[in-house]
Amino acid sequence: MLYPIVIFSGDEQHAWGVEVPDIPGCFSAGDDLDDALLMAREAIEGHLELLAEAGEAIPKANTLSHHAANPEYAGCTWAVVEVDVTRYMGKAEKLNITLPGYLVARIDAYVKTHPEQKSRSGFLAEAALRALQ
Repeated sequence: MLYPIVIFSGDEQHAWGVEVPDIPGCFSAGDDLDDALLMAREAIEGHLELLAEAGEAIPKANTLSHHAANPEYAGCTWAVVEVDVTRYMGKAEKLNITLPGYLVARIDAYVKTHPEQKSRSGFLAEAALRALQ
């Protein structure tokens, strides 16, 4: 999932601040922009791990455009952090499903040409997450 992050500029006396608007209470900071981006990923992953341990839902990521329209963030820098949220959803379960052969072939062809899709199962899990959000 791509989580938009808002970045507050730092200077010689202040760290670069990061906020994840879709995950309430998820903040971080870094000594420079590169460090702030690395720390943002760690903050998101840590927050999602705590939510998973508490049995709470993984927050849906809104679009960058949605958040950039918020006047509270005027003049800030934006980025997105990609996080594989499936690892916070519990143990994988094997299941048997039936799909038309044509659909399976199209899914396999898509996975083969899109390296971010690691497997047919990953593709189906991601598609299900999008549909359920």
